[in-house]
Amino acid sequence: MSRFLISCGGTGGHLSPGISLAEGLVARGHEVTLLISEKKVDARLIAKYSRLKFLRMPGTGFSWQPLRMARCAFSQFAALRFCLRQIRSNRPDVVVGFGGFTSAPAALAGRICGVPVALHEANRVPGLAIRSLGPFATRVYLPLGIRVAGVRAASTRHSGLPVRSEIVRMPAAAACEALGLDPAQKVVVVLGGSQGASALNTWARERFETLALESIQLFCVAGPGKAEAESIVRRSRSGVPVKALFVPFSDRIGELLSAADLVVSRAGAGTIAELIRCEVPAVLVPYPHAAADHQRANASFFERQGGGLVVEESAIADHTAEVLELVFNEWLLRHFRANLRRMDRSNSLDLMLADLEGIAQGDAAVPTSRAAGAPA
Repeated sequence: MSRFLISCGGTGGHLSPGISLAEGLVARGHEVTLLISEKKVDARLIAKYSRLKFLRMPGTGFSWQPLRMARCAFSQFAALRFCLRQIRSNRPDVVVGFGGFTSAPAALAGRICGVPVALHEANRVPGLAIRSLGPFATRVYLPLGIRVAGVRAASTRHSGLPVRSEIVRMPAAAACEALGLDPAQKVVVVLGGSQGASALNTWARERFETLALESIQLFCVAGPGKAEAESIVRRSRSGVPVKALFVPFSDRIGELLSAADLVVSRAGAGTIAELIRCEVPAVLVPYPHAAADHQRANASFFERQGGGLVVEESAIADHTAEVLELVFNEWLLRHFRANLRRMDRSNSLDLMLADLEGIAQGDAAVPTSRAAGAPA
């Protein structure tokens, strides 16, 4: 048995793959501790994983605004002290970071203590933590075709984002019935990521009557604090009731994606990995203020691979007709699904599990931090 410390909090895109990896390691008999942030979104996401061990750590995200930058620096120092205590008391064999503001202090603490560090980046544009700490890591997992300056080829493995085991495609009719939707009607699901997306919520509310006229149901995950649970019913052209459901949060992503004929969504790497796993075509609307514009890079790659379409946030209101046309274009939807099936051929989780076990046993292809001269 080996011990792993996984830092993965802050957003669903960081936490979900951390949970997936932790479940895989625990199933193989290893001991795992997950470091998460103090944000409410983390508390919501971990509620159903009682058999995993989570620890909340201090820390806030980076900002160029002077006061927030000072707060970030102070909180990261507190987080580093926290991580050093955890590593010295629990003595993990490997520290794993999934990016974001929780990963930097964990990775740095691992480096200081001479513990091998593995970092995972799922976005097509690597984040600050990966760019800064990647050159010092034993292993860096990156999307296919992506490189990070200073990271040796021998340290790099190309891997997708591990998806939680419960997120699998199920029969659409059963998924609709579980969610309270009519299996006989089309379904559009709107996802704004773990934080929600006001622009997509507004589009969903303003365009539902248009969708309802064509017998298209709507399920919108609006984000914490952005909507109360609500059900709206309108009539189709033939007078049949058509439902729209708005919820602030959902932990039933497998059912949601299985019920959907089409998803309208932000373009976070976690969401895209789940779309691929459940073979759901999507209209991706990248968040225009994402760090280094990484969501646009993610969305463009998804579109080039044939998984769906990309629409700019400023133009989403003008593309309702395209959404309507796409929902009823069975030939094109089948084409998209076939491409998504092709994109999901590799098992990212199994690759990472085997590789991390090798690192924990001192069998990595490159020297560990301790062997490279890091202080013990």
